[in-house]
Amino acid sequence: MCRNIKTLYNFEPVATDDEIKAASLQFVRKISGFASPSTENDKAFKKAVDDVAKITRKLVDSMHTDAKPKDRKIEAEKARERVMKRFGNNY
Repeated sequence: MCRNIKTLYNFEPVATDDEIKAASLQFVRKISGFASPSTENDKAFKKAVDDVAKITRKLVDSMHTDAKPKDRKIEAEKARERVMKRFGNNY
């Protein structure tokens, strides 16, 4: 369920609000154990996603490093290469 949570810090360009929201949604899904909440829990679920996204944005924006920012395209290619090495052409 949480395989789609990616590192959001130290990339150029910086993480978008949509990327942070998607990671927050995956986190809340994992914690709650539900891919989608019941009608009764929908409001609490959405609030949790919004709260996690706000805190994540604050964290990402407040961190500092001397390391050179990573390039999203290069990192995506590295990930594809790891998948091909692990699973071969069947993936």
